[in-house]
Amino acid sequence: MEEKIYPRKLRRYLLREMEKPQIVLITGMRQVGKTTLMKDIFNSVKSDNKVFLDLENPLYQKIFEEKNYDNIMLNLKEFGIKPDRKSYIFIDEIQLMPEITKPIKYLYDHYSIKFFLTGSSSFYLKGLFPESLAGRKIIYELFPLDFEEFLVFKNKKKTFEESFREKAKSKNRMNYEIYKPLYDEYLSYGGFPAVVREEDPERKRAIIVDIFKSYFEKDVRSLADFKHIGKLRDTILLLAGRCGAKLDISKIASEIGISRTTLYSYLNFLERTYFIFLVSPYSRRINGEVRGAKKVYFCDTGLLNYLVRISRGNLFENAVFNCLKIKGKINYYEKYKVAEIDFIFNLEIAVEVKSTPTPADIRKLKRTAEKLSLKEFYIVSENYVENEHVILATDL
Repeated sequence: MEEKIYPRKLRRYLLREMEKPQIVLITGMRQVGKTTLMKDIFNSVKSDNKVFLDLENPLYQKIFEEKNYDNIMLNLKEFGIKPDRKSYIFIDEIQLMPEITKPIKYLYDHYSIKFFLTGSSSFYLKGLFPESLAGRKIIYELFPLDFEEFLVFKNKKKTFEESFREKAKSKNRMNYEIYKPLYDEYLSYGGFPAVVREEDPERKRAIIVDIFKSYFEKDVRSLADFKHIGKLRDTILLLAGRCGAKLDISKIASEIGISRTTLYSYLNFLERTYFIFLVSPYSRRINGEVRGAKKVYFCDTGLLNYLVRISRGNLFENAVFNCLKIKGKINYYEKYKVAEIDFIFNLEIAVEVKSTPTPADIRKLKRTAEKLSLKEFYIVSENYVENEHVILATDL
């Protein structure tokens, strides 16, 4: 029985790319659904002059090992590709064959081919494509499901408003009561598709464990050249305990027993493989973001729950971040540990995160937002609160 394919938000953007010339690269962490999404796009191609190649199969790698790149087109004829017509070539897991970018560039320049590619790690892939492909490619990033996609995978229909203002206005207590148990599940187990599809809690946890082991074994050991893998593991666990907090680089390096330089290399790797996200402080100065300490968030709350015992509040804040980050640019604001805003969205909207915001919380956020000349301000609430500046987490 064929597995049902659930549409992802990214799907409509990829379909728009179909008739544009650029090479499309879909990247992101392992097991977020890149292959499934690309197969969905492949099935949407009306032409029969198309092929889907998974580079985990060594025979498919052999297609691209020709020294004369024109011979690759002869190889592809065996798969029904006609070189004299526009063709659609989908290649999965290109990080398994680093040299493939050279023939891809040649074929792109000399034949009418639309390429769709996937790869599991931006750490590798963003350095993999040569500068000569500048202008020839467009990169799309795929993340674990946000809550809206989570509901689609649960076969639940819910309308999500586009603007923050409409999200705040459209609160409905009955809807909230319906979707709150599902949000609790999302908070606890996260948004990896395989986890969401599984109903049994024990199996959910087992899949999360497997995702972490797969990341550590395949991405860390194969992509990183770190001498002390155990120190990287310790770094991950320590960061998980500091989720939502500013990072004191010197203190963390001292606790783990590594140099600041090594810690920075770990953070760079974890960020570029989509395992963590580092959020810079809000600043109107060009160099302001570079100077300030960064806050850390994790790619998925289910994974975070597995790594460390974390407070409900920090877990909730991380979930809100994960839903916001796919919508736009995120910063945070803090001044002298007095005035603070959890997130500033696209440099113009203040977003605070509270389990149950009070009128005092709303007034405080309003004062800080006005001082910063921000256009709008909202508090994302886990519980139902009736206020024009409160957005329910179930509506985000």
